[in-house]
Amino acid sequence: VQLQASGGGLVQAGGSLRLSCTASGRTFSSYGMGWFRQAPGKERDIVAYINRSGSSTYYADSVKGRFTISRDNAKNTVYLQMNSLKPEDTAVYYCAADRFTYGSIRSPNEYDYWGQGTLVTVSS
Repeated sequence: VQLQASGGGLVQAGGSLRLSCTASGRTFSSYGMGWFRQAPGKERDIVAYINRSGSSTYYADSVKGRFTISRDNAKNTVYLQMNSLKPEDTAVYYCAADRFTYGSIRSPNEYDYWGQGTLVTVSS
């Protein structure tokens, strides 16, 4: 599976962005999908996760109520709608695919494939 993330950019605090991650291949619906972010000098942290069917989601506390993860299996795409952005949301955002969940979906080690990352910069 190859993942291509897009949609990052520069936005003012309080603004919105929508990230997209499109997967190659015909098995997209077999993967749980996560969005992670990594700020300079910090670890890569989970932002949100959605299961294969889209029926279950998880959000980090820091983004609950502001971000929404969704997926369209017909388009092989997962989205991250980000509203009420804050300067502390500034990071490179990565999408990732998890074929079988053996551990925690919050751990980067759980995921099998990664996109290249897209930079989100929120100015104050």
